Amino acid sequence: MKAQTGKKTAYQARMPDANGHIAWTDQENATWQTLMERQVELLPGRVCQEYLDGMERLALPVDHIPQLGDVDEVLRVATGWETAQVPALIPFDTFFELLANRRFPVATFIRTPEELDYLQEPDIFHEIFGHCPMLTNPAFAEFTATYGRLGLSASPKDRVYLARLYWMTVEFGLVDTPAGRRIYGGGIISSPKETLHALSEVPVHAPFDPIDALRTPYRIDILQPLYYVLDGLETLHELAGRDIMGLVEKAKALGLFEPRFPPKPKPAEATA
Repeated sequence: MKAQTGKKTAYQARMPDANGHIAWTDQENATWQTLMERQVELLPGRVCQEYLDGMERLALPVDHIPQLGDVDEVLRVATGWETAQVPALIPFDTFFELLANRRFPVATFIRTPEELDYLQEPDIFHEIFGHCPMLTNPAFAEFTATYGRLGLSASPKDRVYLARLYWMTVEFGLVDTPAGRRIYGGGIISSPKETLHALSEVPVHAPFDPIDALRTPYRIDILQPLYYVLDGLETLHELAGRDIMGLVEKAKALGLFEPRFPPKPKPAEATA
């Protein structure tokens, strides 16, 4: 989720010029190259073919951060999506409105070398490398737009349930394919540790059930203990056509599952 309220970030998004061009520094381009090179090595045999097809269509540069306009040209033709340049953190209403209109928010900053392995705010590498290849897939693209439309009109409490569904699919979803179990979630794809962890024997792999996903607590700052596995990406297309808010009501009535992780340490505990 890119939308976060009540939180601050040390990162400042870079603003484009009148032509929509962002002037990235040599250091920022070098960081992109480091992230690209190490992650591309991990993808074969681990990510789904639809992601690889999307990467081929986008033809992302290795040695510099791409311009959003170049990404938009491919997405528009593939599924009618575009990116939207945003600050590091945006309100929930803005986030849902953009998705509902097939505009994927991209915060135009890249992590520092000191935070190469993990940062809480999604940066341009996470958004472009992790998510945009999948947005060339019609089933994934339709589900993401549907999620935006639902979130836009949902109550704050219902948005929390929808966030769990997004987390367990768009961010951290797995899918079974004829070639074997593969990754399609952008939160996994953009993280080297999560990529290796997700397909290891450590976490639980559960068949995807939308009500189960809606009931599953998560933490953003740990390797995930549980991943839901789709039978195929068409499941997302079918889900987009279902009464998702009706499923939310069923999940609320059933209550949340017990977390599979310890509580997040309080600041005093974390530094003790």
